[in-house]
Amino acid sequence: MNEDAEGNGAYSVVANDEEQYSIWAAGRSLPAGWHEVGKTGSKSECLDYIGEVWTDMRPKSLRASMDVR
Repeated sequence: MNEDAEGNGAYSVVANDEEQYSIWAAGRSLPAGWHEVGKTGSKSECLDYIGEVWTDMRPKSLRASMDVR
């Protein structure tokens, strides 16, 4: 396995089609609808990255529907 009980190990930042982010243990198969965004590292590095890039928590479809007026 890629991690220990404390969550140490390699992770990948992943996103879905709604541009929602998460982390996933590196090397594990991703669930349907998710893709890697190119950032890997420790759990804290990946979470820090998500904190920098995911500035609008609304799903993509909601943002799009609110922009149509």
